[in-house]
Amino acid sequence: MAEAVIIDAVRSPMGKGKPGGALSSLHAVDLLAQVLQALVNRSGLDPGLVEDVLIGCVSQGGEQAACPGRMAWLAAGFPDHVPAVTIDRRCGSSQQAAHFAAHGVAAGAYDIVIAGGIESMSRVPMGSARMGADPYGPLVNERYAPGLVPQGVAAELVTARWKLGREDLDAYAVASHARASAAAADGHFDREIVPVTVRTEAGLRMVTTDETIRPGTTVERLGKLKPSFESEAMSARFPEISWSVTAGNSSQLTDGASALLIMSAERAASLGLRPRARFHSYAVCGDDPVSMLTGPIPATRKILARSGLSIDDIDHVEVNEAFASVPLAWAAEFGVDLSRVNPRGGAIALGHPLGASGTRLMTTMLGALEDTGGRYGLQTMCEAGGMANATIIERL
Repeated sequence: MAEAVIIDAVRSPMGKGKPGGALSSLHAVDLLAQVLQALVNRSGLDPGLVEDVLIGCVSQGGEQAACPGRMAWLAAGFPDHVPAVTIDRRCGSSQQAAHFAAHGVAAGAYDIVIAGGIESMSRVPMGSARMGADPYGPLVNERYAPGLVPQGVAAELVTARWKLGREDLDAYAVASHARASAAAADGHFDREIVPVTVRTEAGLRMVTTDETIRPGTTVERLGKLKPSFESEAMSARFPEISWSVTAGNSSQLTDGASALLIMSAERAASLGLRPRARFHSYAVCGDDPVSMLTGPIPATRKILARSGLSIDDIDHVEVNEAFASVPLAWAAEFGVDLSRVNPRGGAIALGHPLGASGTRLMTTMLGALEDTGGRYGLQTMCEAGGMANATIIERL
């Protein structure tokens, strides 16, 4: 099989996913288009050589309803013979897009492919694509009666199961912001962030930095926030929950886009392009859809067994910070020191633009491996419905 390699990885700055956010005046398609332009132009690649564009997107309604990867490619001014497809594996959508892209290269279906993701949560709010419909259906509701629960309640179940306290969650959130702030100050995000131009009432403005990082966050300040998901019905159903999950120790609603340029090693060599990393191993799995967020644990076990590596061989770990309890439970389960997990901050500080988060994490992980001289990076993400992806890349 052909070896799938990463030539480059980029992301937009992260904007707050609400009206007035740094990227909220920009159509989702145009946001992704600017990221695709930067990815292609940085390599000097003829865009007509790209064989497919695989884009993760969760809320596929409104401005994100018309195959946003295809529209963004056209908006970028690139050749219209290049197709695109939209992928939805919930929060892991663009990580799955990267898997499919690398699988296609390994199988010989592609030589050159782009994988990425888009989510404008200010313009296409989370859940808006459902329009009040029941997305589960009567058979699922019957099987898991009295029903599946919101992700925030699932985060509370994880918190209770691993005996985490409110201060544990808040302290982790503070560390995420501190790490992201330090990484930004040290210029570690400069290589991965591509400037995005937005139109405002005052004219054109260039956004170059993440809007979501709060360097002054403290445990005391977060401790004043009220739990976000407490209710009488859920308290009666789950008496073990102490209600500790707040907006401060959860991921932020965010606007963002990210993308990877993926090729076969042979094609990269013929074009004179130097790969930054190769895909080493992949895994995807399902877990209990009620607790929902525990999937990264069996996904990690699966990928380590498949790769022949141990957790001690991994130099950098990204566990998506959907909620603070997710990486805390993961680290406790594998006995990993938290200093190795999300060392440049995660979604609590940088935000979680659903469909774009998978390749955002991979972009950050790749840069960190290069900066530290690490060899292997492991990335895993919890996904709605109790699913998880895991990926190991090897820096070249």
